[in-house]
Amino acid sequence: MATIGNNNLNAKLVLLGDMGAGKSSLVLRFVKGQFLEFQESTIGAAFFSQTLAVNDATVKFEIWDTAGQERYHSLAPMYYRGAAAAIIVYDITSTESFTRAKKWVQELQKQGNPNMVMALAGNKADLEEKRKVTAEEARVYAEENGLFFMETSAKTAINVNDIFYEIAKKLPRAQPAQNPTGMVLADRPAERSQAASCCSS
Repeated sequence: MATIGNNNLNAKLVLLGDMGAGKSSLVLRFVKGQFLEFQESTIGAAFFSQTLAVNDATVKFEIWDTAGQERYHSLAPMYYRGAAAAIIVYDITSTESFTRAKKWVQELQKQGNPNMVMALAGNKADLEEKRKVTAEEARVYAEENGLFFMETSAKTAINVNDIFYEIAKKLPRAQPAQNPTGMVLADRPAERSQAASCCSS
């Protein structure tokens, strides 16, 4: 969830996508400004945090970079449950990774936080000559599914910071911290039970 305090927002963000799509490279570029030509596959998930200043607030991202291998798929809900944002990453040179990205989107739509900010990242935009997925195809898909879309390159840093800034701007600002005083709106009893069930996780 995203929690708020004094214009500081803590937001859990998860990266999902096929193995080799460049999730770890995107995070490494965003958090450390680095790019490794040969990145080890993530096992399970890796955790990073990074703080951004957006308008008059600071957003601290708690970033979970999940493993893309199929054998780790069953662990994914542990990471995206309660996440305020997700970046679904595919490789523009691989139609399979784009198909896989669509499966992740469907899974999040069914099981993720309904207010989650979702971004679709077409990574490896520097490999234009090997492109298999057009930007137009991905943009149309993203629009139809309520995601925003950017092509990125962890290698050249194109749009890497931008995609995280866009997410930070789109995060809901009005979310109070987890029921800080246990206050209940007495004039709206019908919503009490809903509010209690939605926020207890």
